[in-house]
Parts: sequence; C-alpha cells; structure tokens
Amino acid sequence: MLFNSAIFIAGFLPVVLLGFYLFAGTGRQRLAVIWLTCASLVFYGWWNPLNLPLLLGSIAFNFLLGGYLRGHRSTLALALGITANIALLGYYKYTSFLFGTLDDLFSTGWSIDEIILPLAISFFTFQQIAYLVDAHDGEVEEHNFLNYCLFITFFPHLIAGPITHHSEMLRQFSAKDTFNFRLDQFALGLTVFLLGLFKKVVIADPMGQKAAPVFAAAADGTAPAFFDAWTGALSYTLQIYFDFSGYSEMAIGLGLLFGVRLPVNFDSPFKARNLIDYWSRWHMTLTRFLTAYIYNPIVMRVTRARLAAGKPLPKRGKMSAGTFFALVAYPTVLTMFISGVWHGAGWQFVVFGLLHGFYLVVAHGWRAWKVKRGWKLDSDRLIHHVPAVGLTFLCVVVAMVFFRAESVSAALAILQGMVGLSELSARPEKWTVLTIALLLAFCWFLPNIQQWMRGMETALDAKPRENVLLRWVPQAAFAASPMVGVTIGALGFFALAIAFSVAPSEFLYFQF
Repeated sequence: MLFNSAIFIAGFLPVVLLGFYLFAGTGRQRLAVIWLTCASLVFYGWWNPLNLPLLLGSIAFNFLLGGYLRGHRSTLALALGITANIALLGYYKYTSFLFGTLDDLFSTGWSIDEIILPLAISFFTFQQIAYLVDAHDGEVEEHNFLNYCLFITFFPHLIAGPITHHSEMLRQFSAKDTFNFRLDQFALGLTVFLLGLFKKVVIADPMGQKAAPVFAAAADGTAPAFFDAWTGALSYTLQIYFDFSGYSEMAIGLGLLFGVRLPVNFDSPFKARNLIDYWSRWHMTLTRFLTAYIYNPIVMRVTRARLAAGKPLPKRGKMSAGTFFALVAYPTVLTMFISGVWHGAGWQFVVFGLLHGFYLVVAHGWRAWKVKRGWKLDSDRLIHHVPAVGLTFLCVVVAMVFFRAESVSAALAILQGMVGLSELSARPEKWTVLTIALLLAFCWFLPNIQQWMRGMETALDAKPRENVLLRWVPQAAFAASPMVGVTIGALGFFALAIAFSVAPSEFLYFQF
C-alpha cells in the first residue's frame, strides 16, 4: 500500500482515522494505541502477509532482550543481540550479492534462489539496534510492550523512515494529551501531507522518467552523450530529493493527523556549502543514527587506545597528520562505508559510501587547516558562498550517479559522458533544461516546508535556518491568508487527481 495510492488516501487512511478518534475521543488511549498498531500491521502486510511473522518475531526478540539488558547490562548479550539483527539483515539483503561476487571472482558455480527483501528491514533493524544499545547503557526509561510495538510499526514511518528514536516516540505514546484532537494540528498535518504528495507525483515521478532511459543505456554499456548524461544525472538527483523528502513530509503529515510528531528528515540539503553541512541536512535521522551508534563509538575506542599508548590528542588549531587519520579520517570513511552498504547490496553502493567518506575527510581536513591558520570557518560573503554551494552540489551529483546506476561500470559510463568523452552527440531539450533549472532554483532559493511553517510544530527538532517572508497560519478556511489556502488547495487537488488517475509508483527508498 502506497501513500500516493487511491486505496490508501480514500480507503485505509479515513478508516484508521475514524477508529482512532473514536477510541481516543472517548478517553480509551490504550485502545487507540492497539488500533494504530493493528492498522500498521495491516499496512505492512498489504504487500506480502508472509513478512508479518518476521517483523513480529524481530519485535518480540528485541523487546525481550532490551528488558534483559536494562536489568543486567550484559555486554555479551548486547553483542549477541546486535549480531542477530545484523545477521537477519545480512541474510535477506546481501546473500545473493555475496554468492554472485564469489562466483565472479572464483568461478565457483554457486547459485542461490532469489531472496526477496522484506520491506523496511533496514529501517526497523537500525531502530531496534539503537534500542538495545541504549537499554544496555541505562538510557531506556520506558519498557512497555504495546508502546514498543507501535514505536516500531507506526505506519507513517515504518517503510522508509524517518528513522525514529525510542526516547522521542515512547514518550509521546504515553502522554495523555498526545492523541487529543486539535483542528489546527490536523490542518497542519493534512497540508504537509498534500505538499509531500505533490512533490512525489508531480515532480519526482516525471524526473524519474527523464533519468531512466539514460541509466538504462549506460547499463547496456553505452556512454551517453554529454547533454544526455547531465540530464540523467541531474534528473535523478532531483528525483530522489523530491521523492524522499516528499515521503518524509507525507510521513510527518500523517503523524500529525494522529497527534504524533515525527523527526524532521530534510533541511534544504542542496543549500549546503560543504559535505559536512550536507549530511546534517540530508536524511538527517540516518546521519543521527550513524553518528551516535557508529562514528562516536569508533572515535571513543580509538581515543582510549591512543590515551593508553600515550599518543597525543588533538588540540584546537593543532592536529598532526597521524592524529587526523586516526580520529577523523578512519572513523569517517568506515562510517560512510557502512552507510553505503546499508543502502544496498552492490559495488556501486560501496563506491557511493567511500566517495562520501572521501568528501567528508577532505571537508574536515580543509576546516582543520583553516582553524590552524586562524581563518573564519564559514564566510557569509556571496563570492565565497556561491562557489561552495555549487562545488558541494557537484560532488553530490557525482555520488548520486553511483547510487542510481545498475553497476560501477554503468556509473562510469555516465561519468564518461558527463566529462565529454562519449562518442555520441545530442542537443539538449529546451523544456528539460528549463524544468531542471526551475527545480534547482526551487531547491536553492525558496524556503522549505519547516521554514515556511516556522510558527507551527511541524516536526521534532525542526530548526529553521533563515528568515523567510512566507508564513503559513492555519485557520478555518485559511481566512488569514486566503491566497495560501487557495494555492495549497489547488496543488493538493492536482496531486490527488494524478495519484488517483495513474498507477502509483513506489518511493525510491522502498528498495533499501
């Protein structure tokens, strides 16, 4: 069941909302939680009911182990729990890739039947690993099975995020005022959902249609012409931005319909002036997880080892090359390698992760060098800001080619065309060039949804960065700002009409 399908919008969602507010409105909050959990399981099992036992088994195992870890703080039990979660993810996601790689390298003749990847396994695995680690560290305050089930299965974020944290979700499910109906919050949620739907069906899907032929040709071994290569690369970069940010906003909007605030996942990442800034804005909940549960533990372990060996630690403005490698470069590259592998089974994802690791190391090295020379880290001058944003975006586009391509060789064929080494030639389509230019202008110069609605609690941790002129005020029939109401109504109606009239397309992150 897809957020952009008629059966979800006109069938599933109204029924779930009706039942939820019947229970919540009569003070039966526990029944409302049970209703939402059951509805979420129906939502998850809609594609393949055979995946439900896997999800339920994972929930039961991690909840019971989390309860044990809260009382015993056993490092061995934690290690076994993390291993079990990773092994489950690895079996479904990487077994076929592993056997194929071994056969390519050693001609083993080994083969394996296709293993169908269960939906959302990457997302609920990360959430539950975080829960186990925090339970071991004594940071889990609530241990209620019903709330834990809803924390994992809550259908707005279940399939493709945002990756939620137990501390921010369990607290909301236990609060008495969470499920109280508020008209302004309902209007806010509906608005955010419709804007996310518009991003998906009106912008992302058509851009995907422009990118697909270019990457298909590259998969067949053809290096596309210069303009075709750039059209494909930029179209896909815009597609995944509007597709995934659109999904995240639809999830946030759906959560608000039920009185639940999900964390913000995007903050205008194409406005970033370096790759460090980019990853603080793109898929923010994944960055949060990677930082807290992979990068920081690696840095802490290396730091303790260096202290025990009597080696120097960095001081502001002073860091040797060896210290930089041990405490910055090594943890960064390893973390981004894990991020790349998490996204998909294929060498192109390994390259994607390592490439971003390299980008981040260069960015951190440049910052360290500027600190050493006493320079200002980030200049607000336009002459510095524009090239920095442009270079960052170019690096992102190159990495996105590997992210989208069927293989490393296909990605290299696209890049070959982008640097003008293709033997083919083509003239750019004016309408395509104009569309890409307008969408890039949209990303670079207009406020995002959190900034536009900065006066409202759109999402957890939503922190607008710039002052904006446009501001949304929810009132009956948008009386305070009728033009805004008319615009949102028109966009929403247009998006709904498209969603109802064509076969709904999956969101890109469903494959991960």
